[in-house]
Amino acid sequence: MKNKSLILKIFIYLSIFTCLILFLIWLFQIILLNQYYEYYKTDELNQTIALIKKQSTSDALYNTLENISYNTDFCVEIIKNNETVYSSIQDNKGCINTNSNTKILKNKLEFMTSDKEYFKLKIINPKFNNLTLLYGVKLSDNNYVFLNTSLEPLNSTLNILRNQLFIVSIIVIILSIIIAYFISKSLSNPITKLTKAAKSLSNGNYNVNFKVNSDINEINELGTSLDYAKNVLKKTDELRRDLLSNVSHDLKTPLTMIKAYAEMERDFETDKEKHDNNMNIIIEEVDRLTILVNDILNLSKLESNIETLNIEEFDITKLINTILNRFKIFEFTKNYEFIFNTKEEVLVKADKQKMEQVIYNLVGNAINYTGPDNKVYINLINEKKKIRIEIKDTGKGIKASEINKVWDKYYKSEKNHKRNAVGTGIGLSIVKNIFILHGFKYGILSKEKEGSTFWFEIKKTN
Repeated sequence: MKNKSLILKIFIYLSIFTCLILFLIWLFQIILLNQYYEYYKTDELNQTIALIKKQSTSDALYNTLENISYNTDFCVEIIKNNETVYSSIQDNKGCINTNSNTKILKNKLEFMTSDKEYFKLKIINPKFNNLTLLYGVKLSDNNYVFLNTSLEPLNSTLNILRNQLFIVSIIVIILSIIIAYFISKSLSNPITKLTKAAKSLSNGNYNVNFKVNSDINEINELGTSLDYAKNVLKKTDELRRDLLSNVSHDLKTPLTMIKAYAEMERDFETDKEKHDNNMNIIIEEVDRLTILVNDILNLSKLESNIETLNIEEFDITKLINTILNRFKIFEFTKNYEFIFNTKEEVLVKADKQKMEQVIYNLVGNAINYTGPDNKVYINLINEKKKIRIEIKDTGKGIKASEINKVWDKYYKSEKNHKRNAVGTGIGLSIVKNIFILHGFKYGILSKEKEGSTFWFEIKKTN
């Protein structure tokens, strides 16, 4: 059943199931009815014989025999001293006359003259041409009981059953077709809707709606999952566009400056001081481009899980001081103040080079967003089993709804991209991936107009 629609498959499966049920009904009610009837009557006959033997010496025996003959299809005959003392043959039209059949008479005489306790004989009733079971049991000396019953259900009953089953089969087939159609539509309609929405999404339409009101939980869950995937894809596409826009901006600005100062040098500049200044600007912008390209490459490696860790023991205090020395220029040129609360040696185990990237990017981020006081706080908290490092700015803070978004590439609270004083705009995304690679706990504490604190924890070596 390859390449068939859901409606057709459900219809076929339900039709096969219906036919199987009908086949089983016909098998047991019509085809195997005679076998079942014979088994049932034989078992009932054995129970009746047991009851007769139990009451063979009781005065209530004849009442029991009359009840048996009346309530069942059994024909009962009792022979005592070669004389029939009780017979229900005349009262039951379906009985076989055992005394008028030579074969039966012969078998009865052989049984009564033998030492056997019982005998059983299947014979065709010449009157009704149906299979009949004759059963003989020795009650006591010269005292015998014979029972016979038809082993085939009455033809009229069988014909009624056949006619009823034929009508029922037609009704069931018609109902199964109708039910199969509605079940197929009920299942396929929401799936068809999801398929159309998925095709629309593949063409870049993020306004599609995957939520369906189905009676089936799994289909509703599928729609919810696809809707979630759509939102993720939409967000990713927006980030991609922002990334292209921001990278283009960050590339364009230094390239424009490099070109402008290079042309100035070529065409006009003869003063050595201005010449040196122009060359320094060109070098700084080239360095900025180099940092941008390296950051993009580093982020790509981290997100692709191809970056490995070089774990070593080192003094985290010394590393932070080394990084802060790189930012000394901001203290002299822009009056920034870096406040580090620890001088003691603190040993940790991590990838030193990547921890250097982390701290450099977090301090650079604080420089970009700190408040008018230009203060950046670096706190190292030496706890019993871990080291907690916090980098805090005094800026305007981050909205609670946006805290988890700041780790995204080029995310900014304002859509208008502005040039960072330090870094490339993807530093926090690099930081996040390094934390994940190390398995460190990290986070942000921030309130609007109260600044932000970026923190992470490293387990102590001892």
